Amino acid sequence: MRPGIGIIGTGMVGQMCHLANFVANPACRVVAIADLRPDLAAAAAQKFGVSRVYGTHRELLADSEVSAVVVVTKRRATGPIVLDALNSGRHVLSEKPMAYTTAQANLLVEAARQENLVYSIGYMKRHDAGVARAFDVLTRLRNDRSLGDVVRAKGWCFGGDTGRSRDNFVMTGETRPDGIELWQDGPDWMPSAMRAGYDNFLNVFSHIINLARYLLGSSPTVADSSVETSGAARITLDFDGIACTLDLVNGSEGAWREGLTIDFERGALTIELPAPFAEEEARVILDHQDETTQLVHATSWAFRRQAAAFVSDVTERRMPLASGQDSVTDIALAEAIWKRRASGQARHLRWRR
Repeated sequence: MRPGIGIIGTGMVGQMCHLANFVANPACRVVAIADLRPDLAAAAAQKFGVSRVYGTHRELLADSEVSAVVVVTKRRATGPIVLDALNSGRHVLSEKPMAYTTAQANLLVEAARQENLVYSIGYMKRHDAGVARAFDVLTRLRNDRSLGDVVRAKGWCFGGDTGRSRDNFVMTGETRPDGIELWQDGPDWMPSAMRAGYDNFLNVFSHIINLARYLLGSSPTVADSSVETSGAARITLDFDGIACTLDLVNGSEGAWREGLTIDFERGALTIELPAPFAEEEARVILDHQDETTQLVHATSWAFRRQAAAFVSDVTERRMPLASGQDSVTDIALAEAIWKRRASGQARHLRWRR
């Protein structure tokens, strides 16, 4: 039987990146949506042909036809809503970040484990078809050593135009009502002045950290870091002796630039990621001595592939590519990076744009 999907949160991202892709997937049924803004929920339901509309996530979770939910809400509300969903026995795909602290994240993972549920985090770049090709090539290169050993890596994210190609969503002028449960937006030791930057760091830059872990190894340590209060940073992660330096800044003008280069002794593999909302695949470039080859580049969208993967994971009870269990590490790394900043270990940066 096709799983019944409930979408919790029908803002721009909820509609454009999630609702549209689940509605178009024949392997599932979108049976209900929930949003605290009644006019927006009604408009989204009409646009996407969803018959059941609820005012709160708890009302949606009382619907017996909902077997899995997608949570796309205010970031501080994500954790409490996900916990309610898991405790009600629903499989979950939530937007990232999954939480603000490792304690919060571990609470969610344990709830999923107790109920034997699929719990996936929205690191859609892992589902990008170009990234999948790069992963296969990287695996082959590390096995056959045709380019020698991996010697270092560097990543970057210079956030600009998000690449929205079409407005496949509706909006209203409603404001979000107060009174919803929110989790603390950082560890106890974090000063309040740092929390907005920490939130921005988790929201934007956890993507490239997560992708670096997917390609280079799941559990790096923080070797060095320079962080601004705004969230801009230069960090170096140590993957068992392989240094990966990441340059990160958001809010720049112009095109979105994000990617990762893995250097071998005799070549390099580069992944150039599309802007977050662009319906494009990552470009993959292989350098071997003096020869440069771009791998086959087709048309697909990471968000669409992520939706399809979640439906398959729920149907087959399979561990997700970006599982909650794995994604706890992204929160732990962010905490470690910002604790260095709070304790004075991290150097301060002045970005020249």
